[in-house]
Amino acid sequence: MTAASPSDARTVVEAVARESYGRLIAYLGGRSGDLAAAEDALAVAFLTALEKWPSSGVPDNPDAWLLTIARRRKLDERRKEEVRANNASHLDLIAAEIVAASELEDEITDRRLALMFACANPRIEPAAQTPLILQTVLGLTATDIAARFLVSPKAMGQRLVRAKARIKNEKIPFIVPEKEELQTRLPAVLAAIYAGYTNGWMDIDGAQTLAHEAIWLARVVVSLLPEEPEPKGLLALMLYSEARRTARQDADGAFVPLDNQDTKLWDRKHLNAAEALLHQANAIGRTGRYQIEAAIQSAHVARRLDGVSNWQAILSLYDVLNKIAPSPVVTLNRSAALARNGRTHEALHDIFRLAENPKMAGYLPYWAARARICTDFGRRADAIEAFTVAIGLCWAKGERRHLEEQRLKIF
Repeated sequence: MTAASPSDARTVVEAVARESYGRLIAYLGGRSGDLAAAEDALAVAFLTALEKWPSSGVPDNPDAWLLTIARRRKLDERRKEEVRANNASHLDLIAAEIVAASELEDEITDRRLALMFACANPRIEPAAQTPLILQTVLGLTATDIAARFLVSPKAMGQRLVRAKARIKNEKIPFIVPEKEELQTRLPAVLAAIYAGYTNGWMDIDGAQTLAHEAIWLARVVVSLLPEEPEPKGLLALMLYSEARRTARQDADGAFVPLDNQDTKLWDRKHLNAAEALLHQANAIGRTGRYQIEAAIQSAHVARRLDGVSNWQAILSLYDVLNKIAPSPVVTLNRSAALARNGRTHEALHDIFRLAENPKMAGYLPYWAARARICTDFGRRADAIEAFTVAIGLCWAKGERRHLEEQRLKIF
């Protein structure tokens, strides 16, 4: 045990919550299939850690300690619900699992992967599959997930509750399915991994743990399905973005947009890996959403490194993406490409038409893009309005400062 002050203990608890939440939920819920009970038990374990670690010290293996407390909590709840004659056997089983958790990291990891594919089971409502993975495996809150899917937190919370109840009631197994089933469940899993990555990517003021976790999960899926192009496309897409992470902030912590980034700060190892993965995916011959998005990132990288304007090629890629995976976000990004190609009226038409979608009202990227496009084409009042809304929606200090500076320039 390592002695710790209350603030140090809280720091460790927060770090473990970021890094191990999904693994512990997968382990706790893997046999019972009751994700809600696993979440409740783990919440109690975290609270207990906050109470005890300042006096007793931080354990050498925090994950195993938390797992012990959570399993005891689950046992207490089970005792309240039913009287069993063979409690001793339950205790033996729990003790064995605690030892395994402290010694076999890979086993917990495998259960997390199994949990991902269990959440993508066809018996679960399709609209709940990806959000469920985000909450149980990557530890996002219902509020965070709701923002990603442009729905209310209440609606998302209800969706998640229903999905967990179905897993429990229908005894959906926590196993990695056969390859034939993997392919049918793949879209929800990839969508969750990417949403988890973008959540970590946008958190430029905080830890990068979630983004790194998403990249690791993508690598595992690529190894599981080497003949599937989309996992490779997704991993390439994330590595293109990850390569630019250190260039996204200046020395003062202010956000730096792509066109102003110092390319010397880009991670060439990540870029080379992304290019290789994209070529491998394209060679398979089945083009999907993530491959196209990765190709767009590749084009942006080439534009900055080579100094050649390739906005027409980028627009063409968005046209393809709009056909195979249309969405308001694709329309938004395509409008920016239209503007860069001098198609002003089309860009403004698309950006203002998107305002008719109620989901755009609280969507930060929409207002930031609208502000930039209106600025570029001299619509000062519209630009100031859009910047003001974007600043109000922005929680990242560096990005908010950048938006405030851009707004000041047009006053």
